[in-house]
Amino acid sequence: MTTTEKAGTNRVAWYVFAGLAVVAVVCVVLALRPTPQIGTDEAVFKTVDALYTAVRNRDEKRLGECETRLHQYRAAGSLPEDACGRLDGVIAQARSGKWESAAERLYDFIRGQQNGPEHEHAPKKPKPAGAKK
Repeated sequence: MTTTEKAGTNRVAWYVFAGLAVVAVVCVVLALRPTPQIGTDEAVFKTVDALYTAVRNRDEKRLGECETRLHQYRAAGSLPEDACGRLDGVIAQARSGKWESAAERLYDFIRGQQNGPEHEHAPKKPKPAGAKK
């Protein structure tokens, strides 16, 4: 191998390495970006819950109904654009037949919500001493 060929091979290796490094950085940045928040509207939360059920059950009809409601909330200002876009991506993924990965993606989205209506179960109060179970 001549010096020129060796230099060309090294240059290609560096380009490949640089390309992989850029891809890795983009993946890290995308993974670390915060989950878009859906806000505190109870109706939006219920619709996102219904969407999760529709995706888990592979129910095209319910999927469409949820999509319609979500777009109405976006138009009314109850659902931020970035959150609606993320949910639209889940819906598109489900419609393409990737129901399981859409459900996982939606589950991660729901877990990423940091605030919202008090729809969680209230903690149970401790029973007084001597009370029957």
